[in-house]
Amino acid sequence: MIKIKSLLGVGAASLLAANAVGQQPQKQPNILWISTEDLSPHFGCYGDKVARTPNIDRLASQGIRYTNVFTTAAISAPCRAGIITGMYQTSIGCMHMRTTSYRRGVENPLEFTAVPPHYVKAFTEYLRTAGYYCTNNNKTDYQFAKDPVPASIWDECSRNANYRNRSDKSQPFFAVFNYLGTHESQDWDISKVETDPESVQVPPYYPDNEIIRKNIAKMYDNIASLDSVVGAILKELEKEGELDNTIIFFWGDHGDGLPRAKRWLYDSGLNIPLIIKFPDKYRAGTVDDRLISSIDLGPTVLSLAGVSVPAHMQGIPFLGKQTGSQRDAVFAARDRVDESYDMIRSVRTRNYLYIRNYYPNEPFPIWVPYLSNMPIYKEMLRLDAEGKLTGQQKSWMAYTRPPEELYDVKADPFQVKNLVNDPKLKAVLEDLRKRHKEWTIETSDMGHLNEPEMIGQMWPGGKQPVTDIPYFIINSPEERASKNYRTGGTYSAPMTLGFYCPTHGASLVYTVEDKENPHWLLYSGPLHLKPGTYNIRVKAVRYGYKDSEELKGSFQII
Repeated sequence: MIKIKSLLGVGAASLLAANAVGQQPQKQPNILWISTEDLSPHFGCYGDKVARTPNIDRLASQGIRYTNVFTTAAISAPCRAGIITGMYQTSIGCMHMRTTSYRRGVENPLEFTAVPPHYVKAFTEYLRTAGYYCTNNNKTDYQFAKDPVPASIWDECSRNANYRNRSDKSQPFFAVFNYLGTHESQDWDISKVETDPESVQVPPYYPDNEIIRKNIAKMYDNIASLDSVVGAILKELEKEGELDNTIIFFWGDHGDGLPRAKRWLYDSGLNIPLIIKFPDKYRAGTVDDRLISSIDLGPTVLSLAGVSVPAHMQGIPFLGKQTGSQRDAVFAARDRVDESYDMIRSVRTRNYLYIRNYYPNEPFPIWVPYLSNMPIYKEMLRLDAEGKLTGQQKSWMAYTRPPEELYDVKADPFQVKNLVNDPKLKAVLEDLRKRHKEWTIETSDMGHLNEPEMIGQMWPGGKQPVTDIPYFIINSPEERASKNYRTGGTYSAPMTLGFYCPTHGASLVYTVEDKENPHWLLYSGPLHLKPGTYNIRVKAVRYGYKDSEELKGSFQII
């Protein structure tokens, strides 16, 4: 069987590079993401005196530190769906946390995967087409697929995924390393903490007692562990000789994994860290206060890689040749959280935060069993039951919500003083109401759609749709642009072989490997086959659908 490299006729490990006419992969920058979970900007470089983060602080001193970056959801799966696609989760049916929790607890629950519009692709598909080797280690949580995710998205997606695994070291890479050690579940056990509980700041919406302080201290312990991991990743990058040709992003998926942060549309739940370091010391040690949304990350990577940003993406590049206009507001959404339905929307400008509560009769802390594992939350429930919560602590545990909230984020960084009825801010309130309405319409907010009706459209009859099996397109002296449903054949050179799938929005992947878990290459154009024998496997993938059956063919080119 012919090896992949001999198919290429060039020194790349993927046919994608050969088919990307005009690209020069060796001159494209490597890009590496370090992402973490459930964490606001609690680092020394952001002014936090409790944090022990020398590696992250050093990275910030060598790069750009962004101070006004906000995610589109305060919980993992919806915001990660937005990050990987460059689109609001509310626009692509991925807003509920999480799709596999739909009607959890009932007999025979349906665990569906969202089906985004047919033109929506992970931004890494565009990178792969441009010749990048893309790896993810290893969290996905994209809402439109269970693991394993569609093979079109990554060259590698596993705990062992690493840019070092590419066979051609000159091929540019995009590599993601996701650190799970700061996830809220790592804050549940507060029996042992190293950070001094007396040193932490207690937000005014929490009671100030030993349990609260130890829980916050545990979060700082996990931040120190994260810093060590960041140091190790950077050291490995340097050891591999890639540090001087790699753009490094460090970011978090949403705010702290603590009550009234994660799952809530205040700054504590939406404001995330972002540090970007360039190999040429571009803007080293600077601070950037532009308003940035998490859906801007993918388009920015495409811009830096020299790949055209698709027009349908709602994210705006903030670096590179395709840098767009600056945002004057960022938007976020909260919908079903595990078992419990909710609907909240927010608009954040430089000076104000506006929140629309669509369920004002619901209590602030809706029932989320997973959250009930957190010591802080258990303590607040206990104190509430005993009638011992007062002031701002009691306000957050209230049994109803105001329909609207408005906060002056500069004067009130914890957002505890609702100014919605302040006559001096009437014009501000009306402006943000208008922005919310316009955003809802312009982005086709699917949160207004009843979830069972949405599922009925995505999974007719409650059954997951299946991607059609592809077929070969032959272009040889014997046949020109003909379909081939057979298993190959003998053809004369010169010859090209194409693939096609009739499923709307499907991507195609292929391999010449015969092992059980092969490296699937993303199809981006006909293959130019030299004389020889090729055993080719092809399958089609569509986000939210089941993968197609494999098409297998043996081609002899003479």
